[in-house]
Amino acid sequence: MAASASVVLSFSLCLLLLCHISRAQLGLGQLGAGEPCARPLGLVSQCRIERLSALEPTRRVPSEAGFTEYFDQFNEQLQCAGVAVRRRTIQPRGLLLPSFSSAPRLVYIMQGRGIIGTVIPGCPETFQSFQQTEQQWEQGTGECRRRSNPSSKPSNNGSRWQADVRGSETSTSGSTTSVRGDIIALPAGVAYWSYNNGEAAVVAITTFDTSSSANQLDRQHREFLLAGRERLVEQGSQIEVRLPQIKGNNLLSGFELDPLAEALGVDRELVRKIQNPDDRRGEIVLVTSGLQVLQASRQSEQLAREREVRQECQEGRGCQSNVLEAYCTMKIRQNIGDPSRADYFNPRAGRITTLNSQKLPILRFVQMSAVRALLRPNAIRSPHWNVNAHSIVYALRGYSRVQVVGHRGQTVFVGELRQGQLLVVPQYFAMMFQAQRETFEWVSIKTNDNAMTSALRGMPVEVLMNSYCISREEAMQLKFNRGNELALFTSKIEREAIRTSV
Repeated sequence: MAASASVVLSFSLCLLLLCHISRAQLGLGQLGAGEPCARPLGLVSQCRIERLSALEPTRRVPSEAGFTEYFDQFNEQLQCAGVAVRRRTIQPRGLLLPSFSSAPRLVYIMQGRGIIGTVIPGCPETFQSFQQTEQQWEQGTGECRRRSNPSSKPSNNGSRWQADVRGSETSTSGSTTSVRGDIIALPAGVAYWSYNNGEAAVVAITTFDTSSSANQLDRQHREFLLAGRERLVEQGSQIEVRLPQIKGNNLLSGFELDPLAEALGVDRELVRKIQNPDDRRGEIVLVTSGLQVLQASRQSEQLAREREVRQECQEGRGCQSNVLEAYCTMKIRQNIGDPSRADYFNPRAGRITTLNSQKLPILRFVQMSAVRALLRPNAIRSPHWNVNAHSIVYALRGYSRVQVVGHRGQTVFVGELRQGQLLVVPQYFAMMFQAQRETFEWVSIKTNDNAMTSALRGMPVEVLMNSYCISREEAMQLKFNRGNELALFTSKIEREAIRTSV
């Protein structure tokens, strides 16, 4: 019994330390004892919305090999949820130039396939350099007691991390493949690039949590280019006058020539090429001859290492240093478009797939989660509400009749949500979807890493009877008439067809 309690205590301390380390690295501040990594209440907005509407992009910014469409981040609904949203299209052989954001984000790949790369601040560039740094620290100060672990060294046959090992580097760089249906989680300040190595355009929808405590500037989204220059908005596009977020030149172009050349150890001519204020290609450039980069290693190797770290934490050995390594090597993507991953499945109504921090641990530091759903023609997603999150619902395919009801039974939205449109559903507002003549698919981004929903079915029969002044038989019908169907319901036409066939 004592041994079991010791293991539980050690594991709890490891989780608390991991939370401290990640927040320190990402600028999330200090934690009080027992305080979870969560949105600070002081940054929660006031949502005084009497009417919701389906949103579409308000401006389009072209590039050499693609374009970016922005939803108005000053819209009252997006301000209520504390998010900013954009949709980006990258043509084949298009390279999205490196940049980082002031807010954490979730990227959903709607179409195509490609390569994504990240540079994570506060982490060494490779497993090997991480180990070398720790060994140097141990030799220099004697304060680090972690033993060397050969299993953390990269192998020669396809390491996840790129090959440039430089001892005490302070950022992790890596690349991996992304495909349709992938969710990619990126904490604030993580530099990110992407390349389309497929034959069709890559289309992705990105949601930024501007209310995150990692964004200490303000509640606006800011993108910092590390290369290139953003083009002007296309003629005819709607432009928000209040937009201070337009990126303009890249970050390095603002430094003086000589000090930057000396800092980088290069000549003035190379610095001029890096700054290049006359670059007109935009933030997505065409790589004519194709891009050659190292690909990710097999996921099994990474997962095995994560299991090993968790096991060492549970056994109370090497936990503190392993926690940092675990954070630096966490998976940043997972597919939610695969039907085999569905959490709810009704062959006649559709399916729902959820992704939270229990399935993808890095979401705990991004403080967001996702739901991918499909409704078959005329099927219904039952009335439900989010207990601890706002929902940003984006229609992927088809269209649906949607109803949203707010405080005191006020209907705030009744209408159609069509492909390419976005709807913000505030916390506690109840929503219901019904597909029309064709299949409806959508993805919802939640502003909590472990978003929870609630519905009427959990109410006891006696409570329903007295709440609605109905008989026991009627309460039983209300609670159980759908049989084994949960969350996703077949239409009346479908049910009658099933009865007829039986």
